[in-house]
Amino acid sequence: QVQLQESGPGLVKPSQMLSLTCTVSGGSITTIHYAWSWIRQPPGKGLEWMGAIAYDGSTYYSPSLKSRTSISRDTSKNQFSLQLSSVTPEDTAVYYCARWGDDTIAYDYWGQGTQVTVSS
Repeated sequence: QVQLQESGPGLVKPSQMLSLTCTVSGGSITTIHYAWSWIRQPPGKGLEWMGAIAYDGSTYYSPSLKSRTSISRDTSKNQFSLQLSSVTPEDTAVYYCARWGDDTIAYDYWGQGTQVTVSS
């Protein structure tokens, strides 16, 4: 059973950088045909895909967030991370990490989500 767990600060000040880490257990982030995504949901809004890092380390970003987003990984810890720069209150959301499977063509495993509030 694959499990994902987000971690990071719950409060970030405007203009600072938001950094989150997703720790994966029960499966390797280098297993072929899987991509590891960051998805967020602002209050009262739908899910927004932010970006992903594939099993081979390739990265993909939402065009609307690309200039502020960086996704990286630490294979020795089986973790992948999100950095979002120059945050504003509009970046307040529940942030999820999730696994995308090329075989299922779906997000088959999700973290429980972590609330991040941007406020001074």
